[in-house]
Amino acid sequence: MSEQQHPTATSSLTTWLSYLESIHTRAIDLGLERVAAVAEKAQLTKPAPTVITVAGTNGKGTTCALLESILQHAGYRTGVYSSPHLIHYSERVRINGERLDDAAHSEAFATIEQARGDTSLSFFEFGTLAALHLFKQHSLDVVILEVGLGGRLDATNVVEHDVSVITSLALDHCDWLGDDINQIGYEKAGIFRAGKPAVCGQPSPPASVAAHADSIGAELHQLGYQYQYTLTDNTWCWAAGAFELTALPIPAIPLQNAATALMALGVAELEIADTHISDGLASVSVPGRMQVVANAPYTVFDVAHNPHAAAYLAEKLAECKAERGGHVHAVVAMLSDKDMAGTLACLDGIVDHWYPASLSVPRGAPADSLPVPASQQFASPSEAYQQALKHAEPARDCVVVFGSFHTVGQVISALN
Repeated sequence: MSEQQHPTATSSLTTWLSYLESIHTRAIDLGLERVAAVAEKAQLTKPAPTVITVAGTNGKGTTCALLESILQHAGYRTGVYSSPHLIHYSERVRINGERLDDAAHSEAFATIEQARGDTSLSFFEFGTLAALHLFKQHSLDVVILEVGLGGRLDATNVVEHDVSVITSLALDHCDWLGDDINQIGYEKAGIFRAGKPAVCGQPSPPASVAAHADSIGAELHQLGYQYQYTLTDNTWCWAAGAFELTALPIPAIPLQNAATALMALGVAELEIADTHISDGLASVSVPGRMQVVANAPYTVFDVAHNPHAAAYLAEKLAECKAERGGHVHAVVAMLSDKDMAGTLACLDGIVDHWYPASLSVPRGAPADSLPVPASQQFASPSEAYQQALKHAEPARDCVVVFGSFHTVGQVISALN
């Protein structure tokens, strides 16, 4: 049999990824029975003494990154599992802030391949179990897991975690989670654990979140009730009950997510000093999330792909436009199963020049299906980006690339 059919621990990561995409009939297959059986057999359900699991429509990646940043400044050995990746699969697993080499991933995949026997696993399930195996190998203090889709039936939910986090709640992935916000709240709250702390950073969440916490006896900490944050001119403050942190540095991520990360660390009962929090806030950065890549013209890459994320992007672009006094040039490419009309409508009146591009990936939308006023369409995001740079006035204009992880990833790859 060929290596393509049966890769080994010494096979290339490319070979493994191709194999993983071929062994399961469905790319997305929600449900825990199969993945839980393999996780228990391989003893992967508790990869570290403290595990924090982060769900949400938007803000998961930035919240995980800030948790990681603060914990590392506090001296903890950390592991982070996140998805999807922008360019390279190895971005999905970080150990103490660093990516692992391809060989480590291949060895982990080989371990899971042996452990699964004849149990079929999806690409994401296989990758999740491999990440848990890598974490166990490195004897970490804290593991941070980013939920892939939903929460209740996501592969990460097989883990015995200590703190559950919901960053935000909005309509997305409706084909899988439904188009009812209460149902989505229930799916996200499915990561809550009885007798364990749960943090919700969504202001006024659907009633299903608190109802589920009550029904299982989870300790819910809700933004606006158990914790708050306020922005001043150049700093911000965070408070939970009588405890308050003042004059905090403003991070390069949304404050709502930063405040939620601080609450999660508070209820995790880890030893963290105020200086560790300030240092973590000042140094956190997340590729593809309001990532400033140039100043002439001011250029931002953002993976915003739904109305909730696009509204935040529009707010930031409006600030940039007011400050610089120029035009906004927007490169956009999206997946066809996203709310393209609703997402792009959030930028009406903000974007002056559109550069719609086709996305040549499964489910990628052709440029002519994007509902934006544009005189030209482009075969790829990188081609559209080069055209936007040509037209942007360096001293005054802003350029944004957004619409999907694939969009940002393709432009970064072209630049590299």
